[in-house]
Amino acid sequence: MFEPYYRPRRLRKTPAIRAMVRETHLTPSDFIAPLFVTEGKGVRNPISSMPGQFQLSIDELIAEAKEIFALDIPAVILFGIPAIKDDVGSDAMSDEGIIARAVRAMKEAVPDLLVITDVCFCEYTDHGHCGVLHGHDVDNDATLANLQKQAVVHARAGADMVAPSGMMDGMVGAIREALDAEGFTDVPIMSYAVKYASGFYGPFREAAESAPQFGDRSTYQMDPPNSREALREAQLDVEEGADILMVKPAMPYLDILYQVRQTFGLPTAAYQVSGEYAMLHAAAQNGWLDLDRVMMESLIAIKRAGADMILTYFAKDAARRLNT
Repeated sequence: MFEPYYRPRRLRKTPAIRAMVRETHLTPSDFIAPLFVTEGKGVRNPISSMPGQFQLSIDELIAEAKEIFALDIPAVILFGIPAIKDDVGSDAMSDEGIIARAVRAMKEAVPDLLVITDVCFCEYTDHGHCGVLHGHDVDNDATLANLQKQAVVHARAGADMVAPSGMMDGMVGAIREALDAEGFTDVPIMSYAVKYASGFYGPFREAAESAPQFGDRSTYQMDPPNSREALREAQLDVEEGADILMVKPAMPYLDILYQVRQTFGLPTAAYQVSGEYAMLHAAAQNGWLDLDRVMMESLIAIKRAGADMILTYFAKDAARRLNT
């Protein structure tokens, strides 16, 4: 009878041994919690496709932020839903816009919680595209000028970091130039450097009320079959001054996340997007999966692939589990 010389099962025998040799570890400090802020007071609108997620008025946002901070989650990223949308997303460029007011309130109420702002226009325009339109096309360079204004407004309100997500060519360099010119040289840029034109964004578009009114975003977001292009996109953002590189979505693009992390060595983020969150919830509601188990397994996979930080709607639930 053959007896193996080396037995890997020896190091799997007990929970204590498995924990001792575990290679990858999650902590609440790995997470960034996405939040949706809307007008009104006492507003906590459930998002039907994203169980446990809400559109929050500023007062409810602050309560949520305090809960998040108490769980040792270090940061949130804000997405705004203005009362009035127009063709250029004016609310996003206003010091009295929904995000500017939300940032000021959060920094006063929970000053040690890092507040990151999404810098884009799809939530603020009446057409749902990510910038200034010229016909049915997004005008890249006209949009850059507006992104500069938006980023400065957010920094002036007290944002700790800005995160441009529109995949406009030159967006990082334009924003860095504008922030520096206004004295915000210490505000970092977390760039959505590699953002694919993905089918996994559907629930977010319900949450942010940002579905395009025509066409799609495939002329500015990346084509899913491409990987070499992802490295070119990331390289451009590095050269323009990005402090953190993000890959979005996460699970379908773990190979891209690994390549970006290995190639550039900058702090690297991954966004576990709304569709990833929603499909795990849906499978669990049908009794097909154990939600807690697949939640943690999906997050550890993202970390193992190279993410230093994970934007995830599971942030609170995962932190509670890790803190027990």
